[in-house]
Amino acid sequence: MIAMVVDPSWLQVLWYILIAVLWIGFLVLEGFDFGAAMLIPILGKNEKQRRVIVNTIGPVWDGNEVWLLTAGGATFAAFPSWYATLFSGAYIPLFLVLIALILRGVSFEYRAKRPDTRWRNTFDWFAAGGSFVAPLVLGIAFGNFVMGMPVNLAENGLTHVYVGGLLAMFHPFALLFGVGLVIVFLFHGAIFLALKTRDEVHDAAVGFAKKIGLVAIVGGAVLLVWQNLAYSTGIVGWLLLVVAAAGLVFAWLMIRNGRDLLAFIGTAVAILAVAVGVFVRMYPDLGFDNSLVQDNPLNIVTASASPLTLQIMSVAALIFVPIVLLYTGWSYYVFRRRLGTHHIPDDHPEPVTTSS
Repeated sequence: MIAMVVDPSWLQVLWYILIAVLWIGFLVLEGFDFGAAMLIPILGKNEKQRRVIVNTIGPVWDGNEVWLLTAGGATFAAFPSWYATLFSGAYIPLFLVLIALILRGVSFEYRAKRPDTRWRNTFDWFAAGGSFVAPLVLGIAFGNFVMGMPVNLAENGLTHVYVGGLLAMFHPFALLFGVGLVIVFLFHGAIFLALKTRDEVHDAAVGFAKKIGLVAIVGGAVLLVWQNLAYSTGIVGWLLLVVAAAGLVFAWLMIRNGRDLLAFIGTAVAILAVAVGVFVRMYPDLGFDNSLVQDNPLNIVTASASPLTLQIMSVAALIFVPIVLLYTGWSYYVFRRRLGTHHIPDDHPEPVTTSS
């Protein structure tokens, strides 16, 4: 990826930072409920245990997804050419993410509609499968952004299109990034379950976190060292690598010592550091390789909406973002208590009546 010389306005930089913040919020918050949902069929040995896992994320999973929707909407409004070029090249991966999120949503809404075990198991696997596919594909996409997605001018000579092809996205680095994101989310989700549950579910989550944490530490180190050697952002990249590694190690040590909240903070900091590193790498070319269009590059300036549009969006964000943050914080506060299987009532099927 060739960094082009640009002179962005403060509004363009502001909205790039805001979009990065939205993505970071999505990855940190949705990351734990992706991980928790993947663990439903693994840690849930019976119906009550599976319901405990589902109930820990039940009040917050849809709110967490709003961060992704808002990030997409902000990208469309603030940098329409960025949005259009991404969809021109990554339509199939983005479609897979959409299907995965739909499966998750359907599973959470419909699993309790019938007491039949087969019915509920099916939707549990929908939740687990969707929660696996979404971060895997997003991780592969972020890996490609780090490498730089090659673009060229379309036939009209005005718009940009991705020219790398679908198979080119499955570069070993991008695949490792996708698998790494899944593993870190599993670690993050297991710690969240340890933080939010009691008794046997808590113990199972802690045991799983201890094991997957080691995999996350080793795999994360390989990935981030590769990233900084091959796609360097200088001293900033190495500092973020240290922060991410320290967060994972800290989380693993804390979960081993029964400090669930501190462990959760550790994985959250690690995910935050990795995400910041990605967006630092993407600036100012937005994750594109402009080597084919050096005279007409796609970057934070050329992809931007008009100054008036950015001004109007800034006023709206100033009003509504604090409201959303307050509401989100309040919802987490309300549902802060730990859950256990003793909180889950037994299923009582409706009595069968016969006509006389």
